Amino acid sequence: MLAMGTNLDDEELLGLYEVMNALVDEPDLAQTYPQPCLETPWPGVQCEESTDDPPIYHVTKIHIGPDIFFPPCKTSAYLSQSLLKLTYLKTLSIFNCFVTSPVTLPSTLFGPFSCLEHLALHSNPTLYGVIPTSLGSVPNLRVLSLSHNSLQGNIPREFGGLVCLEQLDLSYNNLSGQIPKEIGGMKSITILDLSWNKIEGNMPYSLGQLQLLQKMDLSSNKLTGIIPHQLGNLKRLVLLDLSHNFINGPIPETMSSLELLEYLLIDDNPIKAGIPLFIGNLSKLKSVSFSGCGLFGSMPNIFSSLESLSALTLDNNNLTGPIPPTLGLLPNLDQLNISHNSLNGILQLSDEFIVKLGRRLDVRRNSDLCISDHSNNKNLSSYLEIPSCVAKNGSFADRTPKGPAGIKPTWYKSNISSSSTLLDLQVILFALVSNFILSLFL
Repeated sequence: MLAMGTNLDDEELLGLYEVMNALVDEPDLAQTYPQPCLETPWPGVQCEESTDDPPIYHVTKIHIGPDIFFPPCKTSAYLSQSLLKLTYLKTLSIFNCFVTSPVTLPSTLFGPFSCLEHLALHSNPTLYGVIPTSLGSVPNLRVLSLSHNSLQGNIPREFGGLVCLEQLDLSYNNLSGQIPKEIGGMKSITILDLSWNKIEGNMPYSLGQLQLLQKMDLSSNKLTGIIPHQLGNLKRLVLLDLSHNFINGPIPETMSSLELLEYLLIDDNPIKAGIPLFIGNLSKLKSVSFSGCGLFGSMPNIFSSLESLSALTLDNNNLTGPIPPTLGLLPNLDQLNISHNSLNGILQLSDEFIVKLGRRLDVRRNSDLCISDHSNNKNLSSYLEIPSCVAKNGSFADRTPKGPAGIKPTWYKSNISSSSTLLDLQVILFALVSNFILSLFL
């Protein structure tokens, strides 16, 4: 039955009132917005017209967020069971609404009966409890974002049945347990973000089955073990962030096939291996970061082909040997941090490159690294906080030119004056002047 003058089903209109009354602080909704789909649309509510004759409207979207200034969320806001009356609802997004009273996700709200395609509950600090397994049976769900909440428990293995899901964001919660191997069943997924949780255990090999994946962020968890070689199957991957975990090395060679990769972030993992040589073949890389990974060995000359590279971070490792001068030739490199290593030799980066990067160039705390003693480099030594090679290798007097046998050449004269040399010159000059004066009187 249609509600009078609304072209909206009675049950659906009642459900909308009840859902909104549970969320927003507006006691006179029915009077203020008697026709929510027509003349008096509600902020954040959208309807779609059916093809029936006469046409009927259905509520398809509810959005509550900081961009909707009125009405505000209640301090006691919660999710009403009346959501079940909105059988045509495709989008439910609630941002920064559950901030005072504890709220949980009722498992009865979701299931195969749901038409939801987009569920986003974001930045709700009092949204607690576990993620209901019933979400894994919503057939048409394409976007599931539950980030920046206080959710706990495991990632439901039932999520493997979300074959239409394109984006899964569970970041910034208190989720624990392991990544379920069933996650490999999400064949349509393009974005997977599980960062900033307490997820532990190994990365499942089934991640390599997500053939459409473009972004995978598993950073800031408690993951252990090695990187599965199956990740090399993710041919469309653009971003891979595994930083701040407990993942061991080496990096699998199969990742050399990630030809579209632009961001490779592995910071703060006990990789304890050399810099992977295949990185030089990933020509689209823009940012490479291996800070604090226990990398050892020399810096190979593999970065010269990465013309898109804008940021390279290799600080706090055990790298040795010289810094490849070709780094200074990369046209887009705008940030270089290779501090706190054991790099040595003369820094052979051009003055222009050093000036261009400014404070975004960090080469400090490499005990055997120095800068050449050209006059225009004197200030750079202080600026970069590394010694000049003159100061490091001894005083100028110690660098007296020598012949092949190590003997001073006969033409060499030290330009550092001593008091005895100055006294000798004064005696000679006095004698010459005296003789000249005497000759005038003779």
